[in-house]
Amino acid sequence: MNPGYLLDGLVIVFYFVLIVSIGLYKGRGEQSMSAFAIGDRNIPWWAVLASILAAEISAATFLGAPNEGYALRNFTYAQLAIGTILARVVIAFLFIKPYYDYRVVSIYEFLLLRFGHATKNAASAVFLATRALASGTRLYVAAVVLVLGYEKITGTKLPPLQEVSVYVAALAFLTGVTAVYTAAGGIKAVVWTDLIQASIMFGALGYAIWTLLQRVPGGWDGALQILDAPRDLAFFDSGWVAGRGIWENVRAILESEYTIFAAVLGSTFLTMATHGTDQDMVQRMLTAKDHTRSRLALILSGLADLPLVLCFLLVGILLWVFYREPGKAHPFAHFILDHMPVGARGLLVAGIFATAMGSLSTALNALATSFTEDWYVPYFRRGASQNEVVRAARWSTVAFSILLVLIGSATAYAVVILKSRVIPIVLGIFGYTYGSLLGVFLVGMLTRRRGSNRGNLWAMAAGFGAVALLSGLHNDLWILAHPAAASGAAPQPLWKPLWLPVVEFPWRILFGTVVTFGVAVCFRTPESQIRLVEERAGR
Repeated sequence: MNPGYLLDGLVIVFYFVLIVSIGLYKGRGEQSMSAFAIGDRNIPWWAVLASILAAEISAATFLGAPNEGYALRNFTYAQLAIGTILARVVIAFLFIKPYYDYRVVSIYEFLLLRFGHATKNAASAVFLATRALASGTRLYVAAVVLVLGYEKITGTKLPPLQEVSVYVAALAFLTGVTAVYTAAGGIKAVVWTDLIQASIMFGALGYAIWTLLQRVPGGWDGALQILDAPRDLAFFDSGWVAGRGIWENVRAILESEYTIFAAVLGSTFLTMATHGTDQDMVQRMLTAKDHTRSRLALILSGLADLPLVLCFLLVGILLWVFYREPGKAHPFAHFILDHMPVGARGLLVAGIFATAMGSLSTALNALATSFTEDWYVPYFRRGASQNEVVRAARWSTVAFSILLVLIGSATAYAVVILKSRVIPIVLGIFGYTYGSLLGVFLVGMLTRRRGSNRGNLWAMAAGFGAVALLSGLHNDLWILAHPAAASGAAPQPLWKPLWLPVVEFPWRILFGTVVTFGVAVCFRTPESQIRLVEERAGR
């Protein structure tokens, strides 16, 4: 074996040993659900901040965001960070304090108190299904570098089906290692390993930029001479074209991923959903000592998002200057494996694993917590002791690990054949369902007497239906069920009128939220439920 590969392998092995050891040490002896799920609310805010960043900057971002910079050769994707900052302020002052006041472990317990069992169950089920699908698809991205590394070491280009089998093995390995410390140590293991993983990720990102600037002829000045197209290096894109009709402009904006309108409106609602109503993200915020420290960690993480995203896009833009090959698949992964010096290559690969394991560990812990608190205890094991509940959460972690490997493997099969872009796939999954979640939570947070179990279920269904229609889900399913004919002619869409826009992923949660909220507030909360909320709030 090439001695360089051996050194890189030792760096990666050291990373895995370090992470598992820290995870097991920090999470040792957890025997209550409060300790397992929210760390007894005793984790420093700065560790919570690092954990939030590690969770949201997944391998899909580490490799996918440079892909966006490579494909577009500009920074317009970073506009979405504007909405993430605005949304964090709203979440910090609207959502966080009620979660602390009612001392919830699963945030869907808030909906149980505010509306009742049906709303809580529906929201929890939506989270479990959506989070499993989203986290499973993200897993695929982390395995890309392992598959490419396997091909480089063996010197062979794998045929598609064999390539998928290598993906499956890589996914099983990454998930198995992550599940060990997540199941054993709970949220404390997750947060403290996230801190280490975030540090590795930032270091790897900075080193990648420095290396690219050294490899590009003429450095940054040389790159500027090559990036001379009209939209190269652009930061903002309004999407509005002078001389085009109002409806034509509106439709074009809704059908575009990265415009200033999507950043201010669409991205704000998207982040409110993913960071305010998703157990995965909120759970780590609830580990801080009080809501003030939780707010601080959340808002600062938003401010850190913009420079981080700009750095990822800069990597992609420099990769374009380096390769100048339109349509090149996984350019960052190829650069790491082909052009990074020995040792540093191992560090960059460890950085990819860090992003994958950071988001994966939190997803596993959140899925296990939600299932245990929302389903196992109330419906399968009433009166269970704390030891029994924690044991159930640990076994749930293992079960969800297996499920995510299956989903990631299916994603690998689809992407290898379809050659789809990663970011829209990953974020698009949330768009169909999280608008319904956010709409119901907003009714609960903003009103005292509106919304009911029956009305909320109708509202969530209406929100999902609106997004499915506006995103063209019916046409996607129709085409999937009717593959192209032998002649290669693609099937016609089922129903696609010219006046109906097909909205892109940043807009879907906004429409789902508005429809869900609008329907839910038409129903009145029963007086008995209002009294229950008032009694609980008075404690």
